[in-house]
Order: sequence, then structure tokens, then C-alpha cells
Amino acid sequence: MRLLLASCSGGLVGLRRLGGLPRVAGSSSLGMARVLSIENVDQKTLEEVLQETSAALRGGGVVAIPTDTIYGVASLVSSNEGIERIYEMKGRWRDKPLAICVSEVEQVYRWAKVTVPSSLLSRLLPGPVTTVFERGGDLNPALNPGLPLVGLRIPDSSFVRCLVEQCGCPLALTSANLSHSSSTLSVQEFRELWSLLDVVVDGGVISHGGRGGEEEASRLGSTVVDLSHTGSFSIIRHGMCVRTFIHTFVHSYILGMFFV
Repeated sequence: MRLLLASCSGGLVGLRRLGGLPRVAGSSSLGMARVLSIENVDQKTLEEVLQETSAALRGGGVVAIPTDTIYGVASLVSSNEGIERIYEMKGRWRDKPLAICVSEVEQVYRWAKVTVPSSLLSRLLPGPVTTVFERGGDLNPALNPGLPLVGLRIPDSSFVRCLVEQCGCPLALTSANLSHSSSTLSVQEFRELWSLLDVVVDGGVISHGGRGGEEEASRLGSTVVDLSHTGSFSIIRHGMCVRTFIHTFVHSYILGMFFV
């Protein structure tokens, strides 16, 4: 997936505010969803896709987007309707939490009670890791109700980070698949969800450079690590780059491992 997003204030993209909802080149539709391609497109088309996708999210919609690991489905973290739709379309148990996605490391401190040095957080993010901390008081109570912790993501994807900035609000994010099904690396792999979505952003096949067994390993998604206890960590889910993360925790920051 080739993106042409330029740097801007806040470290992301200075997007032109486009009036109305544009006609996007390379788009198609099925049921509710509009399928918008961002693979090998020009800057203007990228901006139009960002505008349309962010408009859908701000209207309470649910969209599918490519991340740095797998495809995900997302709503605004402030949208009770969007959060509920994610659970319904995936057939996901309500006791399985959703992560939130922000655009900058500094934003993590607003939504969570960070217990690790800022240098470690900046080393981890953006990247294929979900950091779990005690949730902050500003989070929507309808997101993961009753759970004291929250997972936070900053994908290493300029498109996703620009989308969050364009929305002005974090995203509630999870994998684009039916619960108990494999994670997806292309939009064709979750066609059964298209009619339940407002926008599907097609970034092509997400490739991590592997084949066969390595491709299956890439479907694990992000590594999920609990950092809510000062001085220690726990791997909740083994995902991409897990060995690198463990080495960083143990050898660079001398964190002890605890088990839950």
C-alpha cells in the first residue's frame, strides 16, 4: 500500500477541508458500505477518502480500515451506537473489550494512567503493539463498561493516524472479522461484513514480507501487553514482534514479567 500523505502540524497530515462528501475515484458499493481504494492513488484521492471516512465516523458510523498489522473495524470511541454495532456485526461477546486508537503518543496520557517512562512509550508507539493501562476518567463509560483497564493503539500507518486526527476523537478498534474467525489481510476476506459497514477502505493486501507460515503468523495482529503495574509487564496476547518487545522490556527497561 503506497500512501502519499505529507507531514503537517501535529506530525501528521495537513488535510484540506473538502466541502460536502466527494465522489471518490475507484469507489464501489455493496449494501450500506462504500468501498474506497487507497492503493496507488494520488494525494487528492487520499484526502477525499479521509474526508468521506471521517464523515461516516462522525455520523456514528462503522468503517473498515487497513492498519499496520491486519484490517480493523472502527467507530468513534464517543459513539455508543457505533460501539454497539461493532459488537453486533462481529457476533462479539460484550465482555471482550475494544481497544482505542489515537494518533500521537502524547494523547495516550489523556485516556490512560501511564506507568512507564515516556521513552519506553515512544519506543513502542507507533507500532504493532496494544499497550494496556488503567483507563482514564475521560473515556466514554459505554466503552468496555466495568473494566478498569483499556488497550491503546497507535498503528504505524499514516492513513489511520490521519483519520484519527481528522475525526478529532479516538477510534474504538478491533479486527475486521467475525468472532472466532481468522484475522483478515485484504478486504475480500471480510466481504460478509461489507453490507453492515458504512465505508470499507481498501488498502490492498497487507503484507509483512512472509509466505506460508509467516503469513499466518502475521494474522496474529498486534502484541497486547499489560503495563498497568509499575515496574512490570504481562503479555496478554502474543502477536507481531512479541520477542522484540519482551527483549525491550527486560533488557532495556528492566521490567519484571508477571502472569495473570
